[in-house]
Amino acid sequence: MKNRYVALFAAALLTLSGGAALAEQKSGHMDGHQGHQHGAPSVHADVKKHQDCLHCGMDREKFSHSRMLITYADGSSVGVCSIHCTAIELKKGKPVTSLQVADLESKKLIDAEKAFWVIGGDKKGVMTKTPKWAFAKKSSAEAFIKKSGGKLATYKEALALAEKD
Repeated sequence: MKNRYVALFAAALLTLSGGAALAEQKSGHMDGHQGHQHGAPSVHADVKKHQDCLHCGMDREKFSHSRMLITYADGSSVGVCSIHCTAIELKKGKPVTSLQVADLESKKLIDAEKAFWVIGGDKKGVMTKTPKWAFAKKSSAEAFIKKSGGKLATYKEALALAEKD
């Protein structure tokens, strides 16, 4: 009898949430430590402050591998899901003090201008037809290119292409 109620509850959740709540629960159990790194919290500090992309509304934890954090001279910050949404945000013309992007491998934020960017390749990009990925280490970017294609680029090249997307 108890199992029947659990099944009915799960079905109701699935119906009410469009499957999102159940899918999240299942994905967490299947992956075991999705979003965790050696006991770290599942949500990055910047994602706690900016959970959804300011421009498109995408979940920044789900896209923690491509997320960016823009900090302005006035101390305010904006969290976005990708370099595409960064390009939109930067059109405001406010003075920027820091641009950070997630390293594709570790998901840790790094300086976007010092990152090794890869443009293109067969890994589907975020908010773009032409993928743009950032890496903390040049060797990681080169290994990605060997496996998935693409070409090494600078932040300025990646941003210029994102502005055209």
